[in-house]
Amino acid sequence: MAIEIRQVRTRAQLKAFIKFPLSIYGKDPNYVPAFVFDDLNTLRKDKNAAFEFCEAEYWTAWKDGKMAGRIAGIINHRYIEKWGHKYARFGWIDFIKDFEVAKALVETVEDWARSKGMEGVHGPLGFTDLDREGMLVQGFGERATFATIYNYPYYPEYLEKLGYAKDVDWIEFQVRAPKEIPEKVQRVNEILSNRTGYRIDEWTNKKELISKYGSQIFDLIDEAYADLYGTVPLSKKQVQSYIDQYLGWVDPRFTKILVDAEGKLAGFAISVPSLSEPLYKCKGSLFPFGWVGLLRALKNPKTIDMLLVAVRKECVSKGVIALLMNALNKSVVESGVEFAETNPELETNTAVHGIWKDYPKRQHKRRRVYLKTL
Repeated sequence: MAIEIRQVRTRAQLKAFIKFPLSIYGKDPNYVPAFVFDDLNTLRKDKNAAFEFCEAEYWTAWKDGKMAGRIAGIINHRYIEKWGHKYARFGWIDFIKDFEVAKALVETVEDWARSKGMEGVHGPLGFTDLDREGMLVQGFGERATFATIYNYPYYPEYLEKLGYAKDVDWIEFQVRAPKEIPEKVQRVNEILSNRTGYRIDEWTNKKELISKYGSQIFDLIDEAYADLYGTVPLSKKQVQSYIDQYLGWVDPRFTKILVDAEGKLAGFAISVPSLSEPLYKCKGSLFPFGWVGLLRALKNPKTIDMLLVAVRKECVSKGVIALLMNALNKSVVESGVEFAETNPELETNTAVHGIWKDYPKRQHKRRRVYLKTL
């Protein structure tokens, strides 16, 4: 039968769009769905502050009377202004193992991009660098984290057949947690702290953390990530929504704040207990019982996800990121954590890769943004 493309226009259609991947990956333990409410808030034009400078449309593909795929088309005008590329983005892309379905979805976005005067299409990307991005091209047998995309091997195969080529790759590591902190390392960190005046600001109250450092954290993200692929400055409304989305899950054991001698934020490391298993089991929905598994996972994790790490540019050469990692290591040892999953890191970002140089690790995943000029 012919493939039908339908534009998403109603809230019910948007919910179906969000939940579609469960029909493909529902029984695959490597797939980790996003929180349904997170995707709803991201994709709704009345909820996501990125629509101040973005426009987007969503489509589903139908075959034999069933939904067979989905795709989002996004134009981020701040990206175009900053980077000078008139590219549209595709994201939230999923499809059954049928090349014609993938072709119909991708060509729909391409036609839309042409109608908007775009000169290329790249993705998978979200509205900003803090959304899920990058198609998996290595590590199909590895479980995803709640912040990353999972897809089957036929996805990149179909995209390349449609004329898309690598634009950039990210790599990910599984890092084995230390069993103890050597006394020498602790002494070196004490000397570094005394010499520079930098220290870890211990916190226990989430509201206090958000009040004191919430906006500063995202200001620092804008500064530290400014030269990374596809990044654009965040608006004040976006910062508030990301404070709710990211800092709502922080745990004082695994989120460390570095300040300078004047008490100004100098860096941070945001990690959270792995939510992959409970999210897989509850299919991204907290109700009626998903929250129970989530609370269990948060309490005694064996794996943590390293979400965001950044230090002020003038602090990089001072080596103070070691203070952040030492503080995190102490908590990891005390909590019995066995592994840390890194967030995707650009394959060219050797400075970040160097954080893990002294740890037992394996580079187990690779994900890619594809580009096609129109």
